[in-house]
Amino acid sequence: MTKPLLIENARIVDPASGTDQRGTVLIENGRIADLALDGPVGVPDGAEVINANGLVLAPGLIDMRVFTGEPGWEYRETLASAGEAAAAGGVTSFVMMPDTMPAVDDGAVVDFLVRRAKATSKVNVLPAAGITKGLAGKDLTEFGLMREAGAVCLSDGRNSIQSTALLRTAMSYAANFDMTIVHHTVDTSLAGEGVMNDGLFATVLGLKGIAREAETIPLSRDLQLAALTGVRYHAAQISTQRSVELIREAKRWVVRDKLASETDPGTRITAGISINNLCLNENDIGRYRTYFKLGTPLRSEDDRRAVIEGLRLGVIDTIHSDHDPQDSEVKRQPFAEASTGAIGLETLLAAALRLVHSDEVPLLTVLKAMTSRPAEILGLEAGRIAKGAPADLILVDLDYPWQVSENELRSRSRNTSFENARLAGKVMRTIVGGETVFLHKD
Repeated sequence: MTKPLLIENARIVDPASGTDQRGTVLIENGRIADLALDGPVGVPDGAEVINANGLVLAPGLIDMRVFTGEPGWEYRETLASAGEAAAAGGVTSFVMMPDTMPAVDDGAVVDFLVRRAKATSKVNVLPAAGITKGLAGKDLTEFGLMREAGAVCLSDGRNSIQSTALLRTAMSYAANFDMTIVHHTVDTSLAGEGVMNDGLFATVLGLKGIAREAETIPLSRDLQLAALTGVRYHAAQISTQRSVELIREAKRWVVRDKLASETDPGTRITAGISINNLCLNENDIGRYRTYFKLGTPLRSEDDRRAVIEGLRLGVIDTIHSDHDPQDSEVKRQPFAEASTGAIGLETLLAAALRLVHSDEVPLLTVLKAMTSRPAEILGLEAGRIAKGAPADLILVDLDYPWQVSENELRSRSRNTSFENARLAGKVMRTIVGGETVFLHKD
């Protein structure tokens, strides 16, 4: 048991309750024991007292899409190094995608990851279990056994299930366990050998494009299957204006069919977006910069503006890092041959704050998409500042200026899409279960 911790003079920002005001938080035994807005709380004997000096105190971030190398590719990332990077970025919990070797496709692997994470990671690691064996899109896994072992949702990670019949069966099966299906929507035959957004810029660069329809056609299919089966469905990451429209319409029929209230569409149909697609567009690829070759391609500026509006209106529910470590050998290749993916745990919050500083999206909305909304979708206790809630918290200086340097990143890989970017906003302290796991030092 750790000694009590009192954080006073903080700007408490809690999206779950809509709170944004000065206050004090008392932490005991890993949970929030007391909370006072504009007033003091009793200080237990021996408590550590932190004067926040007006810094933002917010729930720790919950990242819904993180790839690691362990097990199988530990040279890219381990649970320990991912935990270090997450803590530095204010991420207190992350959903680990099942794309490992072996894949997370049975209860034994889930159980191993749960135990391994508790032993080595500074933050909470939440395994996502594979929908299909080997993530091959052919045979379903044992959903119930993996849920009992600790899986928080079902996903085939980078892969997209192409068989409509199989996906319908999977959704029906998942609905029986009330488990969320997190699906990456890509029509592989349409995407073909494309490596970036289909358009004029791809033509200028001489690269094969990926049409927007490669995302929107399977997304439309998935939403219809979700309506048919009643499953909890989360579109892993969308990137186009049309995808926003499809999600908006799907949420309307959820209300229409009385699966949720009109004021709170709930968690039946939700969608996520990568921080890369919120902050970057296809022009950032520039002169074939492979760190911008991503699993969901960077789209046009019009699409980027549309997804920002979708986030502001609540059509898009979550923001995630899409943290995908790749070593230099597979990234420093000709653009068409390089592997996809970029790391993002340490830059997630600061990059998202760009939208706040530019007055495009309110602070509460941005934080909600990375705290209380993911918690609601996954059925977690975390993601809020309230009495009895887990003491997973971050202290943030919203205006702290810094520049991303790959040599200072804590991930084992360096493939960041924000290399040398100038950002404003940095985590000063990260607390997980009442214990400080990261403390910023100038």
